Formats: sequence, structure tokens, C-alpha cells
Amino acid sequence: MERYDQLYRLYEEYDTETLRAYQEFVDLFPPVDSRVALDHWQNAREDLDERRDEIRAEFPQVGETFAALAAMATREQAFTALNLYTKYDRGVNVLVLDVDETLRSAGNTDNEIPRETLHLLTRFHDEGMPIVICTGQTLENVKGFLIQGLGNRMVHSGRLSIVYEAGTGVFTPGHGADTKQLLYEDLDPAIRDVFSRVRSRILPDATETIRRGCHLQGNEFNVTLKPNFETGSERADAVIDEGLVYLLDLLEESVAAVAGAGAGAGDGDDGPTAEGYGRAFYAAQDPEIRGVLESTGEQPDADLDVVPEAYETLFERIDVAYYEADAAEIGSLELNKVSGVEAALDVLGIEDPFSLVMGDSKSDLRVMEWAAEHGAGIAAAPGHASRDVLDHVLSTDELVFDRGDAAELLRMAYALRRLADLD
Repeated sequence: MERYDQLYRLYEEYDTETLRAYQEFVDLFPPVDSRVALDHWQNAREDLDERRDEIRAEFPQVGETFAALAAMATREQAFTALNLYTKYDRGVNVLVLDVDETLRSAGNTDNEIPRETLHLLTRFHDEGMPIVICTGQTLENVKGFLIQGLGNRMVHSGRLSIVYEAGTGVFTPGHGADTKQLLYEDLDPAIRDVFSRVRSRILPDATETIRRGCHLQGNEFNVTLKPNFETGSERADAVIDEGLVYLLDLLEESVAAVAGAGAGAGDGDDGPTAEGYGRAFYAAQDPEIRGVLESTGEQPDADLDVVPEAYETLFERIDVAYYEADAAEIGSLELNKVSGVEAALDVLGIEDPFSLVMGDSKSDLRVMEWAAEHGAGIAAAPGHASRDVLDHVLSTDELVFDRGDAAELLRMAYALRRLADLD
């Protein structure tokens, strides 16, 4: 109770709002070649130091931590952090962060990671916090914007790891032979053969609408159709819906070729043809896929109970993901963000993780559930996350933040870490 009383007194007796404004100005003030501007920055820095010194003097033994809390976290963020520390008796020791619609948002931040968020990540890193960036994007894309936003030194420091393509690979610069791990190379030949067949045919065999309206994302393993139109637009929505149906049928044909025509495939002049087994299986697995098939009039003729066992065995190991007006994708269920995160933590040497997991989609939910099951962290999500993600977050610690405002939860995590360090 003493810590609650101390924290209450801190936010009651001190103008922490002004203190945070000074801290934000000092941290985010852009470099300019102006003596007047630099003098203004120096004055703000001196005022900030004076206010922090007052808090240091007033709170013996915890003054440095409380000065940092007052400058970095709102009252609500600080008390949320204290409640979490009381509940878990641990501070966050690693960040596990999705990128799109989590760290950045096309809706609020022009699809750029805000400067405030980048600065907070830099602060965490400089204070020794390992960071795992966990995304469905390609490695080259992620490396590009991270180096641009965080700097080459930080990305190659050895304390930052990138789980890319939703877990098919892990890149952790500065770790010798473990720097790049191609997790998909450990899959058995049958699964790799299915993906190779899909990749080789997906654009050459597509309809003209799909060939003109989509491109293949440059993944190392996953197969992802992306629209050639603005994400979220009506044209992107239509072509991705058509692409999803096509991808389901092409996946079925590839599974048939690998499983063998004797499994029940119909054989045309050009090899196996789709019988609707892929549509039936994945419609039963995912209500979003079922909704697309219904809205496009492409419901399967086959029922789930007639899907050949050899097909089902392979289908059960392959994930089909649909992102409305954004992407249609296949990936391995044996390789997901959880397997990638586990590999990243191993390389980073984090044996007892307690992570802040932030994300918005089904692939992020798997990491959140893994963290909850293993006592390995807490979960946070933006308010526009998928329903299943929000249900999980609201049922655990209710860490929901506004679109484009990941900094809110990062500040709370910073407060949690500093409070835990007091003990």
C-alpha cells in the first residue's frame, strides 16, 4: 500500500503534466540550425532538470525512479503499471511488437511509425531492453524502415530481432551463425512441395483480372497475393476476394498433386482439378473465409465430411489467411509468430521472458495466448484489432490503445519496468 500512497502523492502534489511536456519537447525537438531555437531547447532542458531534481529530493530512495515516472507516464499509465506489478510481481523484460496497424497505422499515422514511438523504442533499447519486431512483412521491407526510423546502430546492436513473414524466418544481427534462421527449411518435403507448386502457378495460371490486379509479395516462403490498388479500396476488396477463392482452389490442386491422385482428385488434362475440398475445409475453419465464399457466390459444392483424408492431413498443416482488401495468403501452421518469437528469444538469450506483446491480428493472438499460457507476458492491442484479439486482451488486462498510439502502452510498460526495478 505504501507504493500506491507514494505514487498518489507524486501525481497529486506535482505538476506532472508540465513535466511530461518538457520531457517530450526535449526528447523530440528536431535538430535545427538556429541559435534562438537551440536556446529555447536549452532553457526547456534546464527547467526539466530542476523539476526532476525537486522530485528526487522529495522522495528518498525512490526519487530517481519517480522523477522518471513523472516525466514519462501519465497518472493512469503509472497506476496501471503498478496494478500489473502487483498482479504479476514482474516487470517487462522484452518487447514483442507487430508493425502494421500496431506500431503504425494507415488510418492515423500515414503508415509511418510516429516519432514518439520510435523515440520510446530507442529509450528502451538504450536502457538494455531487448526488442522483437514480429511481422508478416518481408525481411527487406522491415529492415529498411527500421534502419530509417531507429538507425543502423540500433538495428545491428545484437539486442533487436526481426521475426518476419509471420514466423518463417528470424533475423538477429550480431549473432554469428545464428544471425539468420530460415525456419521453413526444417519443414518436411511434402509441405515444401505444396508451397513450391502454389508459388510457381499462382500468377501464370491466374485469370486476367487477378494477374492485372495483384502482385506476389516477395516472401521467402509464404505465398501472398497483394492488390495493385490502394489497400482498403473497393477495387482492392474485389480482387483480393477473387484471389482468395483462386488461392483455395490452387492450394487444393497442389495438395492433390503431392498427396497423389488416388486420394480422390479429379484429373484433367493438365493434372488435378479442384473439387471444392479446399473451400469446404477452410470455410469450416474460418468465418471470414466462409463469408467471402458466400458473398462471391463461390460456396463449395463439397461438404467437409467428404474431404479425402490425405487432403485433410495436409490442409491441417497449412494456414490460409484473409485480410480484407489487403491480402490473401498461405503459410505453414507449423511456422507462425510463436515459433519465430521462441527462436528470437533463444538467440537473444532471454530464458525467462515477461513480454509486452502488442498486435492486432490472428497471428498476433497466437503469441498473446502463448504468453498467457506460459506466464511469459501481457497483451495489448489497438481498439480496431480483430474481434478475437480484443476479446483476449479485454479478458486479461484490458490493455487497449487508440489507433496509431502505441506510445501509450510503451509508456505504461516503461513505468512497469521502473517500478519493478525498485524491488
